[in-house]
Amino acid sequence: MEEIIENTESNSGNEQDNFNYPAKPAFIEKNNQSIIKTLGAILVYFVLFYFLFERNIAYIAAILLVILIHELGHLAAMKFYKYSNVKIFILPLIGAFTTGKKQVVSQWQMSMIILAGPVPGILIAWLLFFINQDLNNSTLKMLANSFLFINLFNLLPIFPLDGGRLLETIFFNQNHLIRIIFGGLSIIILSFIFIFTNPILLIVPAMIGFELFNEHKNQKIREYLQSEKINYQLDYNQLSDKNYWLIRDCILFSFAKKYNGIKPGLYQYSLAEPILIQHVRGVLQTNFMADLKTLKTIIVVAIYMISFIIPIIIYRLHF
Repeated sequence: MEEIIENTESNSGNEQDNFNYPAKPAFIEKNNQSIIKTLGAILVYFVLFYFLFERNIAYIAAILLVILIHELGHLAAMKFYKYSNVKIFILPLIGAFTTGKKQVVSQWQMSMIILAGPVPGILIAWLLFFINQDLNNSTLKMLANSFLFINLFNLLPIFPLDGGRLLETIFFNQNHLIRIIFGGLSIIILSFIFIFTNPILLIVPAMIGFELFNEHKNQKIREYLQSEKINYQLDYNQLSDKNYWLIRDCILFSFAKKYNGIKPGLYQYSLAEPILIQHVRGVLQTNFMADLKTLKTIIVVAIYMISFIIPIIIYRLHF
């Protein structure tokens, strides 16, 4: 994704309100995802995993295959629900994530997108177990276990795993305080898991903590904008020139150390403008449509429970 800063004409808001404000910088996204970058990230993932964890090439290839199929499930669901600029990002040692953009986010659609990652992987695992009953092939068994356990791990009700994101989407997406508490508990749980399994992965809860801290400060900015009756539930392209600079000022006050040297109230482009554009976009939120009524909630929870609990019971009984 690349940003290009340029002067643009004011595209929204009252002309008189925008009279004293420069045109906001334009944000242009490239929809094409670089294959070279993706392959490079996969290669880095492979090398780091090989030297730090496991020198079994077949096992590393299986892990990468499971992760890619998992993310392709999210990607396919996003495409089905008409998300734009859908991309998969590979994070060496950590995993991968899929992003997309939509102006109105449906609670039902988001639930289906989240489940589209782990559920197909679990079904593939059981298919491989069934095929391997007569073959008794150790590599096939290892691949089936990889599909099963990685996707079951992702269904744990811990943020930012799929299970935690689903729990948040269903019950408290709009409650900032509960989201912060849930995030804090997730950090504690993940820290205990990684301390006793793989201390290198403690970087994950550390990153979550940093993200929660920044999100809390962004929420304070949103509360101020709401008190000033400034709409932040819109797309960057819909943002008026005036409100861009006002939100930018709020960010500069709240993140003074990060943007040291850039003065609020001075409406001039800076060298850090591409980063500020991204931060303004981070403060803006899409509209959240709470369309999970009783029946749909039961369906989503049932899919989750069947996908998570039943495989564990079957595996303990038969393996």
